[in-house]
Amino acid sequence: MPYTILDSLPGEFSGPPLWDWHADAAWTYQVTSVGERDDQVQWLADRVRVGVVGRAEGRWAHDLHIPQVRVIDREFEHDAGGEPSVSAAGAIVSYVQRFTITVTPT
Repeated sequence: MPYTILDSLPGEFSGPPLWDWHADAAWTYQVTSVGERDDQVQWLADRVRVGVVGRAEGRWAHDLHIPQVRVIDREFEHDAGGEPSVSAAGAIVSYVQRFTITVTPT
């Protein structure tokens, strides 16, 4: 069964300090889809992409509910370019994507 690994990447912040409740903040996450075959990880990567940045009728296809903040932007930062990476052993295939989520206090 294919699966994903979610990692929060180190961020760089500028502007007001994070304790300022008027400041917006942006975090980048890496999602690695892992499976045994290319088609599995590409299918899963497509599902992740639609889930995070997919659009329907001019709106986000899926809401992201984060306590005490409102999501104001989502950006697709990096994609493996459609080419999964195969491990040296050849038994594991992975596909990397990065997304940036920007929030503002509610």
